Amino acid sequence: MNKINLDEKFSLFNEYWQPKLVGELNGQHVKIAKLKGEFVWHKHEHEDEMFLIHKGQLTIKLREEEIILNEGEFYIVPRGVEHKPIANEEVHLIMFEPAETLNTGDVTNKMTVEKIERI
Repeated sequence: MNKINLDEKFSLFNEYWQPKLVGELNGQHVKIAKLKGEFVWHKHEHEDEMFLIHKGQLTIKLREEEIILNEGEFYIVPRGVEHKPIANEEVHLIMFEPAETLNTGDVTNKMTVEKIERI
């Protein structure tokens, strides 16, 4: 494993909602993604999902509330909780989750990424 520079890794791609693999540890993937616009409502039945904001501001809509995350903040969505990320402007996101976790959880659609590209 080499040292990872997040700004350098984020500069390597431009597409939104397409997570990239930057590290692995103990069965977990460390993923980064650029977000803009709205994602889909979904949940992860068996995994918690951690959202850590590197750049920008992200809203995570839950059915009963909204969580607003700014740079340097994170939130863990508990397993089984429906959520919908929304980025009004470009967001650079770091995620920690089990290797088998699909980005769209229990939903399969055009935003589902089944094979994560390593950068």
